[in-house]
Amino acid sequence: MPAESEERAGDGGVETQEQRGASSVATNGDHLVELYKEMVFIRVFEEACSRGFKKGKVGGYMHVYIGQEAIATGFLDAYREGDRIITAYRDHPHVLLLGSDPKAVMAELYGKGTGMVKGKGGSMHLFDVEKGFMGGYGIVGGHIPLGVGMAYALRYEETDHIVQTYLGDGSMSIGYFHEAVNLAGLWGKDGMCPCLFILENNQYGMGTSVERTTAMTDLVRKFDAYGVENEKVDGMDLEAVLEVAHRAAERVRETGKPYAVEALTYRTVPHGAADFLEKYRTKDEINKWRKRDPIGLLEHKLLENGLLDQDAVEEIRNETKQTMSEVTRFAEESDEPPLEELYTDVYAGEDEYMGEK
Repeated sequence: MPAESEERAGDGGVETQEQRGASSVATNGDHLVELYKEMVFIRVFEEACSRGFKKGKVGGYMHVYIGQEAIATGFLDAYREGDRIITAYRDHPHVLLLGSDPKAVMAELYGKGTGMVKGKGGSMHLFDVEKGFMGGYGIVGGHIPLGVGMAYALRYEETDHIVQTYLGDGSMSIGYFHEAVNLAGLWGKDGMCPCLFILENNQYGMGTSVERTTAMTDLVRKFDAYGVENEKVDGMDLEAVLEVAHRAAERVRETGKPYAVEALTYRTVPHGAADFLEKYRTKDEINKWRKRDPIGLLEHKLLENGLLDQDAVEEIRNETKQTMSEVTRFAEESDEPPLEELYTDVYAGEDEYMGEK
């Protein structure tokens, strides 16, 4: 059950920060401080999104990333210009980490014309092609074939770029997953599928635990059936994620073969913004995982090694909250998209409406 899943994160072949003992924080301190700031920014952004949703200012539906920040932060640290990123609907941190304007991201959630896709995509369908972000997708597992296809195209064009394809545990019993990973394994034999699969296993597919949805609970082993090599990482430990992310990304880049990493994690918030009752897990379980909050773990290590002090921590938090106030104000004060936007971006090429150009 869920408690056993937590034990897997610590004991099932995945070393935790505590088990590794002496870390590399002393030699990579400045960079880790910067990544800590990014993780704090993501957390504060997501908290602001949740407040906006509860006030009825965010249209559509929304899923936040609270508790999982170390995964996107770690893997996107291995991003190179020209790479492609694609994920499911918990997509806010990915665009932020890639450098998209947080004001445009928040405005998109608010359905405003200043949003990154003009207010027409909302929380689950963010895009920033210039930054290499090829979308968040609302159809569970539907984006996995797209990630594999993009990886093939990048190698067909004789580049050394890769695709990071993020997926959740809930997508692994869906046909999209099996069809796409089969092709990845097949094309990978010829070095034609530089796709890095990042499985964000937060223990639940919506409100149903992994143990109740699949006979094979060691999820990353499902890649074995298609010849895709794989490993696990403690997704709550940024340093562990960084090590795996850079090593795996370089491997995929050099060989053109797909690779999969299961990042064991836990969202400490409900599945979706309107999931207020959350009857499928206990408060004790949530509180137990909160003790391994990824931001808290990293903050403790930085303080312990003298790379931050408590005053610096408070300064980072206060500056981030001030920035978020400006971001939210921009979204609130932006105009709604004009009605004619209903008819743009419908067709590829020149816009058409009712047969008229």
